[in-house]
Amino acid sequence: MKSIATLTMNPTIDVSYDVPRVQHTHKMRTDNEWYAPGGGGINVARVFVRLGGNARCYYLSGGATGPALDGLIDRHQLVRTRIPIAGPTRVASAVLERETGKEFRFTPRGPTISESEWRECLEQLAQADCGIMVMSGSLSPGVPEDFYARVTELLRPRGIQLVLDSSGAALAHGIDAGSLMLVKPSQGELQHYVGRTLDTPGEIGREAMRIVEAGKARLVAVTMGHEGAVLAREAGPVFLPALKIEAASAVGAGDSFVAGMVFALHMGKDELEAFRHGIAAGSAAVLRAGTGLAHPADIDRLLERVEPL
Repeated sequence: MKSIATLTMNPTIDVSYDVPRVQHTHKMRTDNEWYAPGGGGINVARVFVRLGGNARCYYLSGGATGPALDGLIDRHQLVRTRIPIAGPTRVASAVLERETGKEFRFTPRGPTISESEWRECLEQLAQADCGIMVMSGSLSPGVPEDFYARVTELLRPRGIQLVLDSSGAALAHGIDAGSLMLVKPSQGELQHYVGRTLDTPGEIGREAMRIVEAGKARLVAVTMGHEGAVLAREAGPVFLPALKIEAASAVGAGDSFVAGMVFALHMGKDELEAFRHGIAAGSAAVLRAGTGLAHPADIDRLLERVEPL
């Protein structure tokens, strides 16, 4: 069984820490400081490997902060293919205010990527040896909006199955390229794609089914935050409510969902069981504040609470 690979075009060094209370002007002393490699595909790989799989990370890294990201990826024992860039890798922050339990997140846009840099990325991807490629996260400035579509057209003839989790134009071009194994938009991202508000699981299911019926994706999993998620597939849409848990963070919930679902599919689980694993993994990611993502023990425990399908 071939391993998976993930693609992160706009990775981050994720920093999280706690403060007693957020105040303007005043210097706020922090504690519980934590650094982790982040960005969609890297997050997916972190959870996938924790679950027992093997994953190679393709990602862009550069500037003074690039070596720090590389070191963090090595620390998490992830296999990596780094595409060097001139611009600095971005640093994102998540700050937990203990007084209120609220989390504040600060995420830069990321470095501007030159044409030679994103073309080098395509050349590296052309050599990928994997069964599944997960394309996840935003595109840095300078990267063409149809980049994920280009990756799809590059890898599809080689029989590599493709998973897409992005937003805006990058998501739209990626879906329209077609033949995806799985696409995972949020409710808001799907609304942006179809150009109208979708208020109920039924409406979401119908629009997601249009993507399936057009042959653009075999599976469409639409996450709805605390409301749950909808899965569209050839046999029709299904809805699962969210688990009732107290969320401490929103960092990496969608990435953990993708990792849980892809891992289950990779291990031969059927579509509905994989969907349940996605729900459990996404829920596990929000149990703790910071950038820890989902852990297997939490996923297993929560999976027992996900409704059977």
